[in-house]
Amino acid sequence: MPSSSQVPPASVANSPVTILNQYYVPDMASTGHLLHELAEGLVELGFDVTVLTGRPSYGPRETWQKVRLREIRDHVRVNRIMSTRFSKDRLLGRLLNSATFLIPLTLRVLFTSRENSSYLYTTNPPFLGIVGAMVSLVRRHRYVLLLHDAYPEMAVWVGKIRAGGFIERLWHSLNRFTYRRAQQTIVLCDAAKKLVCDTYGIDPQRVHPIANWADGEELKPKPKAQSAFALKHGLVGPFTVLYSGNLGLYYEFETMLDAAERLLNENFRLVFIGAGGRRDWIAEQIAKRKLTNTLLLPYQPREVLPDSLTACDAALATIAKGIEGISFPSKFYTSLAVGRPILALAEPHSELRRVVEQGDVGTWFCVGDPDGLADGIRAMMLDRERMERQGCNARRLFENHYTRHHAARQYAEVLLMATGRPTPAEIAGSLQTGRA
Repeated sequence: MPSSSQVPPASVANSPVTILNQYYVPDMASTGHLLHELAEGLVELGFDVTVLTGRPSYGPRETWQKVRLREIRDHVRVNRIMSTRFSKDRLLGRLLNSATFLIPLTLRVLFTSRENSSYLYTTNPPFLGIVGAMVSLVRRHRYVLLLHDAYPEMAVWVGKIRAGGFIERLWHSLNRFTYRRAQQTIVLCDAAKKLVCDTYGIDPQRVHPIANWADGEELKPKPKAQSAFALKHGLVGPFTVLYSGNLGLYYEFETMLDAAERLLNENFRLVFIGAGGRRDWIAEQIAKRKLTNTLLLPYQPREVLPDSLTACDAALATIAKGIEGISFPSKFYTSLAVGRPILALAEPHSELRRVVEQGDVGTWFCVGDPDGLADGIRAMMLDRERMERQGCNARRLFENHYTRHHAARQYAEVLLMATGRPTPAEIAGSLQTGRA
């Protein structure tokens, strides 16, 4: 992992960076907001940042905001492509959205790519990095891959394509081509690094685990009793567990709902906020099981998040079986930022468990163990001193490792590696050598 030392302004002067991702603010997608914060952080470090993206289309249609196709937002040039905006929960709609985004984007990059610029390709949509590999065949095009979700592994896991089939083999071939032509690759965790290196034979020195982050200036701890959101929804009195984010296919909700059923007659509330492929199923389960202690709410406006995220006693971070290394729950970092203990629901070998237990920021529970989870929640309800300690630890861990400034400096080093410019670590090494 690159160091988090401060990047000297001289090392980034006149360093253009282009970030490519299908979603960007004001869209509801968490990756769009993360990349907006990253872009701001890179600008603060002296980079000249451009974003190539689409129009808002991630959340429900009523959340889409009107935007300009070309604008400067927080000192970042944002250029949007007029792609289709069908429902992403349907395979055909998702494919059409990706195609109408990727084709014009490829042409734009092909004809505007600059030799002195670095390009950061994400996995939204999953094929996006192939654009960089193709352009690099005909132009000098320096690019870095940012792996948010690993495909085709994710598509196989959710049953969209067959394991070992032609589509999976072709996808792996295209990935191998893309990773090998990239100057550097960024992944979210150590398990993802192992997956990339083992699957595609990439030099581990070119793969850098950099965790996601949250905005610690916007999201801060405060007592639940001071949350207007908690007051509005009757959450101040009951012990409340909150899940706020993507209700997608690769998160594990069964165990939490089973535990909520066991806690029906106790002073407990479970709150889901968000949308995604499993939202309708969650709604059906709440109704079928008569879970009167469980509340399902839509995505909240961005300005409400500092209040809604503190409307709980503990926050749920979950990842399904078989997803280790394929994805990592970014909501973990927002929960740390607001100083809430984490209920980590994952497999025994998961990196989420390791981080939670090493930092003493919450408690891990095994996927498929609702009795253990229910008993663990009961224990938390009775041990307020432990809850307070873990909440303080959560904020401390966030400030030490998961702020946007910390991540921006790490990204800056990798982007400088891609362009061949000296990184802060190399500059420091040269100075030490000179003094010696």
